[in-house]
Amino acid sequence: MATTDKASPRERLLDAAAQLFYRDGVSIGVEALCRTAGVSKRSMYQLFDSKDDMLAASLERQSPRYEAQLVAGPQHAGTPRERILHVFQRLEKASVDADYHGCPYLAALVELKDPEHPASVVARAVKERLKAVFRTQAEAGGARDPELLARQLLLVFDGASARAGARVEALDDGLATETVSALLDAAGVK
Repeated sequence: MATTDKASPRERLLDAAAQLFYRDGVSIGVEALCRTAGVSKRSMYQLFDSKDDMLAASLERQSPRYEAQLVAGPQHAGTPRERILHVFQRLEKASVDADYHGCPYLAALVELKDPEHPASVVARAVKERLKAVFRTQAEAGGARDPELLARQLLLVFDGASARAGARVEALDDGLATETVSALLDAAGVK
């Protein structure tokens, strides 16, 4: 993700943070962030209280685009089952990209390990919203236990994205959607 001269220093920092944290992990240094953004450390600390706050702001800023890439919008018709499967089809499609490193929100949660970290709070909220989407669709599709199914679907999503991001598992063969289809069948989702 290239930064542009027209972007504000804050935007350039958030863009650099999104790029570097996703590619290299949250341990990336402030110097590398500032160098990539073309912003001085002094300016960074005038804009953000800490690197932790910048990471949280970066994750928050990315969340609408991330969620829109996964979840079928209101313009997409389909059964609840199709809308759930859509999420996993998008995951499978994204996972074959050479720059795919898994779910950035799961990665932040795993790397940080601190549930009170500002970025963990943001990441957990994104995960909870995805679980809520699954629960809503599961309920609309007639699942016997929508909450349990939503938890199972999130578990499959996180596991598949982590394994694909680590290049341990290829998802281009439909493994995730087949797994989810079995769960949907077992739960009675139409």
